[in-house]
Amino acid sequence: MIRALRSAATGMYAQQLNIDIISNNLANVNTTGFKKSRIEFQDLMYQTLQGNGFSENVNIQQVGEIQVGNGAVPVATNKTFSQGDIHPTNNPLDIAIQGEGFLQVRRPDGTLAYTRDGTLKISGEGMLVTSQGYVVEPGIIISDDVKSITINRDGLVEALHVGDVVPVQVGQLELAKFINPAGMKAIGNNLFIETVASGTPLWGAPASEGFGEVLQGYFEASNVDIVEEMVSMIVAQRAYEINSKTIKTVEEMLGMANNLKR
Repeated sequence: MIRALRSAATGMYAQQLNIDIISNNLANVNTTGFKKSRIEFQDLMYQTLQGNGFSENVNIQQVGEIQVGNGAVPVATNKTFSQGDIHPTNNPLDIAIQGEGFLQVRRPDGTLAYTRDGTLKISGEGMLVTSQGYVVEPGIIISDDVKSITINRDGLVEALHVGDVVPVQVGQLELAKFINPAGMKAIGNNLFIETVASGTPLWGAPASEGFGEVLQGYFEASNVDIVEEMVSMIVAQRAYEINSKTIKTVEEMLGMANNLKR
């Protein structure tokens, strides 16, 4: 019965982490470009017990064994990179990626990170940056005499200067994609970094083969499905509850055993 207590405890701990993941998904339901997570579980090692009357005769085969598990353990969280809904904003600096790919940004320490958040801004130095101030790579400079900006589906950035009638090209957006995007590490601020599991990035222009298109004046919403998360929360709550009842049942059985002599 001590084994049952430990197994139930591992189940409760696993469901606590499950609720943590679900709550984070729901908290980011309105976060631009957010990708929901799903926790994965595995069963723990089994202990094999031999039944009473086991024969050591080699000519007699045992039909089955008694195996008792030791509970469950969370092993990984998996990001789901399905497409989020595309919403219009009428802001020329907002872009949404429809399809595969990430924008590349340069962090203050010089390393690259990747994001699906295309709510861009212009810094005081005229650089195209994210809402957190990270420079979008390759660097694109917008001068202060620009009156309108056009970002084409293929990532070509054109600017119309004051006094001109024809826009000129000022930069080209590039996208990065990974063989296993679920292996990327989320570091907050809508950013991901590459890992050994994700593989190295492949770069390409938007709308080219294997890469998504860039939509100006739109943003990609979170891919969190509220109804799905609420159902998952109910399932996790019931699983936690039944494991707690298991602990209570085992405690009552142990109490009965302790009171046999009374």
